[in-house]
Parts: sequence; C-alpha cells; structure tokens
Amino acid sequence: MDRQLWSAVVKGLGAKRLAKMSRISPDGFRSPVVTMLLGDHSWVKHVDNKICYEFDVTKCMFSAGNITEKLRVAGFDCTGETVVDLYAGIGYFTLPYLVHAGAGHVHACEWNPDAAEALQKNLVANGVSGRCTVHQGDNRQLQLCDIADRVNLGLIPSSEKGWPVACRLLKKTTGGVLHIHQNVTTPLPNTAAIPEINDAIQGVSRKAADREVWQTWADDTANHITSILKDMTDVLWLTNIQHIEHVKSYAPHVHHIVLDLECRPS
Repeated sequence: MDRQLWSAVVKGLGAKRLAKMSRISPDGFRSPVVTMLLGDHSWVKHVDNKICYEFDVTKCMFSAGNITEKLRVAGFDCTGETVVDLYAGIGYFTLPYLVHAGAGHVHACEWNPDAAEALQKNLVANGVSGRCTVHQGDNRQLQLCDIADRVNLGLIPSSEKGWPVACRLLKKTTGGVLHIHQNVTTPLPNTAAIPEINDAIQGVSRKAADREVWQTWADDTANHITSILKDMTDVLWLTNIQHIEHVKSYAPHVHHIVLDLECRPS
C-alpha cells in the first residue's frame, strides 16, 4: 500500500525518487536523517550559479539558505590567492572560490568522510580538482601554517573553535582576510512600553537594534582575533572590519552573520 501511495506522489510531482527528511542529527557531522521511500539510489545533483553539486541525501546535508553567501563569494576577486576552507562540506564555498572567484589554490578541510567523498566528486565534475587539496579529518590537526591569503570559516552556530587554526594559517608577513560565520542572537523588541508605535517604525527600529548587536559581536570578534594573532606570533596585528553580511534568519531573532575581517601584521 505504501509503495502505491509513494508512486502516486512521485508521479504527481513529476519526480523519480522520494525521500523523507527529519531533523539534522547532532552527531558532530550535521548528518541528515533521511529515509528513502521510493527509488534505487540516494545520490542527487543540484546546480546553482553554474556549479554542480552532487551528494548522497542520506549522508550529507545541503543548505539552500546559503545561496546569497555563495553568490557573494563567487563575486570575490581571489586571483592567485591561496584560500583555506576550514569547513568545506560538499564544496558549498570551496567550489565558488575555484569556479568563479579565481582562487589559485584552495585547501578544503572536511572531517565527515561522506561529505569529503562528495567534495572530491564535485571538484572533478566542475573541472577544478587540480587546484584543490582535500584534507579529511579534524582541521585542528591540520599540519599547515603561514600559507593563506584568505580563510573561510563557514560553520554555524559558531566557528570559534577554528579561530586559532585560521590565525595560524594566515601568511605571517602579509596577513589576509578571515570570513567568520556565526549565529548571532538579537534581543526581543520591547514594544509594550510604546504601544502606539506603528509597524513601519517598529521594523526600522528592530533592524537598527539587530545591526547594533551584529556590530558589537564583530568588534568583540576582531579584538579576540587580534589577541590570538599577537599571542601566536609575538607581533602586533591590525584588524579591520571590512564588511558584516547577513546571510539568513536561522530562527526567530537568531541571524546567520558573516564577518569579513582583514588581518595585517603591523
């Protein structure tokens, strides 16, 4: 009976396979909990911005909500740069750096073996495998330093555990740019005190309050990174907040933010 039902659903959707998705597993890999209901295999292909992503839906997640950040990365000019992607997954940001941003070489770190397998396939499928080295395992054990012009830290809710790794990877003589992802929580608005305020004014006020919280987080993060770099190199570094990007609302009053932080030795 179930197979007849799923077959009818697939036919109505014009699809060939059907799967049921549950919550993301808290296993450290952010593995999906997906059950195949109909179909002979679970590998899928997704194309956005002329980049092909292939992955097994029962083993790897795909975040469609990151599309604006992938497009932003694709617009960077990374010609000749060495980039390290500390949380590469199946290549969400690794591939835009290679395909569109023109990175000279990307070191892609991923500890989920299933995601690393998909990443290797995607590098070949997009014709950029020759400019990428995949490092499978815990990036805190990465045996690289002093090589990066740019480090991508695309992990939420927080990439803080990777900050010392990223600082170690930056070129000691010229520094570089860190792209630090974080879920930042903003306070609930207190509208009870001013009940007559209209919706438009409330909206403007909330956005201003949100941006103030994001700026405070960015300032604190810049100070923290400066301290890590000073302790690590015994040299004073200057950090400059280039940009704060709002990627998406992850939950009510929880925002996925990216800080572009320029770090240069003085």
